[in-house]
Amino acid sequence: MKITKVRLGRISVPLRVPFKTALRQVNSVEDIIVEIHTDTGEVGYGEAPPTGAITGDTTGAIIGAFQDHIIKTLVGRDVEDFENLTRDVQKCIVKNSSAKAAADIALWDLYGKRYGIPVYRMLGASRNQIITDLTISVNSPEEMARDAVNAVERGYDTLKVKVGIDPSLDVERLSAIRAAVGDKPRIRIDANQAWSPKQAVKLLNQMQERGLDIELVEQPVKAHDLEGLKYVTDRSYVPVLADESVFSVEDALKIVQLQAADLINIKLMKCGGLTNALKIATLAEVSGVECMIGCMLEAKVSVNAAVHLACARQIITKVDLDGPVLCSEDPVLGGAVFNEKEITVADEPGLGIRGIEGIQYLDD
Repeated sequence: MKITKVRLGRISVPLRVPFKTALRQVNSVEDIIVEIHTDTGEVGYGEAPPTGAITGDTTGAIIGAFQDHIIKTLVGRDVEDFENLTRDVQKCIVKNSSAKAAADIALWDLYGKRYGIPVYRMLGASRNQIITDLTISVNSPEEMARDAVNAVERGYDTLKVKVGIDPSLDVERLSAIRAAVGDKPRIRIDANQAWSPKQAVKLLNQMQERGLDIELVEQPVKAHDLEGLKYVTDRSYVPVLADESVFSVEDALKIVQLQAADLINIKLMKCGGLTNALKIATLAEVSGVECMIGCMLEAKVSVNAAVHLACARQIITKVDLDGPVLCSEDPVLGGAVFNEKEITVADEPGLGIRGIEGIQYLDD
């Protein structure tokens, strides 16, 4: 199975409601789709979201990484040369983790299709269904409480609440949500690097002292501030999840060695795809550090790849893969089934994707 060409295209999928965090506001998913074609007719699918505020990867950068480096690395080579292919994708250009992730995901899709095996079964197949949380965007306390009630009514029992815009309101936001939904739903919060270390400890401990029962806090301080992250971890009543601080296996190792966080968030777009995500999961497993599997604001292609990983590795105990259910439509044919909080992996070869509707190809 030789790679004959790589096609790039764009998809645009409106969101149900605007997605707001301390770093950005998004109204639609505007992602780059990657198709790796072969001489057997099989196609591997990947996806890369432009998230310049987080990864530094813009639409133009993703396209440029493929056209100038990744396509040249892939075309003409055999899919069975899999380890070398995935290694060379990572080596052919520095940074550009989202573009690398899209290529890596498409290669895993093709490798599974080559041998007629779903990716999650190749990786271990510990389960075929996972439960995701649902994100509550940062707004006024009253609006966030209404959104939380709506999520619970839709069947979600874990809410991921965005905070960090006007930190003076964050305790009030969480108080309003907890009062509206009661004690049963789990509430985890994501500050998206918005707080200082001392501010984080103060706010988190206030939340717990008020009985808000926060399950965990995601990336309370700046990504580069590992000392600050450890400061919060050592002093907070709330367990700390490292997200933007972990882009690579080396980053994860530093977190583990410093005991700078209680948990690690694996995102394919940060680490460069399934190949490196597996390495992070293995490191975490050896170190006894539980992981969350997360996503950017992505459509179903790349989130589907994360579902396969989550269904393969038990060290991934928390799931934040709500990107597709935040979208108003699903252009992806096949792949995992997203039924609100329940996500069921496709038991089809590769990643189970048969096609994508509405692609605007760059070579048309």
